[in-house]
Amino acid sequence: MTSIPKTPSRYRSRSDAKTPLTPSIISAFNSISISPQKRSHPADLSNPFITKSRQASPVKRATGGGIAVSDSFQRQAGGGVIRKGGIETRLDVVSRDYLPPTSQPRPELKRSRSTPATRERTQSTGDNRDRFITTREADNVAATLELMSLNPKTASPGHTARLAAATGVPLNRRVLAYHEAPPTSSSDSTLSQQRELARPLYGRPGELPSSTSSTTNKSRRIPTQPERVLDAPGMVDDFYLNLVSWSIQNVVAVALAESTYVWRADTGIVSHLGEAPEGTYVSAVDFSNDGAYLGVGLGTGEVELWDVEAGQKLRTMGGHQGQIAVLSWNAHILSSGCGDGSIWHHDVRVPRHKVMELLGHTGEVCGLKWRADGELLASGGNDNVVNIWDGRVGDVMEGARGQAKWTKRNHTAAVKAIAWCPWQSSLLASGGGTNDATVHVWNSGTGARLHSLKTPSQVTSIIWSPHKKEILTTHGYPTNAIMVHAYPSLERIAEIRDAHDSRVLYTAVGPAGDVVCTGAGDENLKFWRIWEGVGAKKKKEGKERSSSTTRSGILSIR
Repeated sequence: MTSIPKTPSRYRSRSDAKTPLTPSIISAFNSISISPQKRSHPADLSNPFITKSRQASPVKRATGGGIAVSDSFQRQAGGGVIRKGGIETRLDVVSRDYLPPTSQPRPELKRSRSTPATRERTQSTGDNRDRFITTREADNVAATLELMSLNPKTASPGHTARLAAATGVPLNRRVLAYHEAPPTSSSDSTLSQQRELARPLYGRPGELPSSTSSTTNKSRRIPTQPERVLDAPGMVDDFYLNLVSWSIQNVVAVALAESTYVWRADTGIVSHLGEAPEGTYVSAVDFSNDGAYLGVGLGTGEVELWDVEAGQKLRTMGGHQGQIAVLSWNAHILSSGCGDGSIWHHDVRVPRHKVMELLGHTGEVCGLKWRADGELLASGGNDNVVNIWDGRVGDVMEGARGQAKWTKRNHTAAVKAIAWCPWQSSLLASGGGTNDATVHVWNSGTGARLHSLKTPSQVTSIIWSPHKKEILTTHGYPTNAIMVHAYPSLERIAEIRDAHDSRVLYTAVGPAGDVVCTGAGDENLKFWRIWEGVGAKKKKEGKERSSSTTRSGILSIR
């Protein structure tokens, strides 16, 4: 049973005279009944769910004798004063209930379940301050500290004030503060170029800036000047030709227009090997594996075979319908790439030299390289295609034709740069021309592309280091650079910008695997010491001797 709450005594008004409740007054109150007024509610006949209002309940009449209720009596009862027999009675009437103190209504926060309430409260009030680092002004902070009695100037400083005094940090100064972002760099192209030119002056030793003629990293240094320069007048500036070869006997062959020369690196003697027939030119040269013979390709499609030691031409093998842009040896087989897209295998031991023809290119074949074991042959052409051929053909005859084992069409320009890895025979690297400028590394066993490297200009040649896991690439316009990359990361280790005054088109590596010869349309042959040979020691005298040799003069091949 619930109890009716009582009005607190402090809110009850007390009358001056207390009137006792007599039996007559109690019976009079019990006999009082107030009849409700009848209200007529017209029924809505159009709505079937609303019926006519029923009649009001009959007014209950008092059964006992009582006082007639009049208007004046009702007014007295409503006012809290009842007069009976000249006695005034005041009831304890409460007109208003207790109300709590009024407070400002808090705005309703609408937030998603994933948003913290603290952050939303900040956003709703428009406060952009951080929860942990104050962004108020110093005056406001000082005023707040005054209210907190933390100001060290007060008579009784607290722990925070003593700590501030010990550290020497004023309480009214912010330790951390946010400031406006620094201004953006100028969009002036001239200023940007000046900054780029000045960057190497303030760069660290291990950096690779892009605006210097020669750059190396901290752990790998190569000479930025060639050890020797040979004058090669008449060297043709043609991307598709291959005019330089270096034999295992340390002899360099170079084709200058219609003439072929050999330079012996041990003695420095230059000799003229032979001339091309009238009306044609030398388009490709390549030494045999033992260095005793030199294959010479001509612009008319013939392939000549020369004895290097005797200086005599042994034979001429014809049959091609276009210029011979590239040659490659495998034992007694000399393979030639023609301008009509065909590849011929010439057996130099038999009169009928053509033993096989490979048809897999629709453009000129400008890259051709046998693997060291002779099992695979890689070719690249002006049709942007790289083909890998199976060299294990068994018995062959004149009309035999081979099919490519793998055909790759990832390049978007002519593929001249072709190189097999000497320390992992399954790796093949290929480089594309101007519209491609990309180096791809392939797995010749599965045909998968393992790595790709985008370069700043056309790739003219690729050389794998025999003693280190590095790749050298030469490039044409606009850099005319020699670049060395680590493998397999392909990270740039060193770069020599403007190695020649024109495109670096022809390269060959020495038998020791340390010096690289480069040729270009500027009619110069340059020899760069890129790597150190096996067991070679770095000596300052050797460096001084190499630099003096380079500066003393330029030797001429002719």
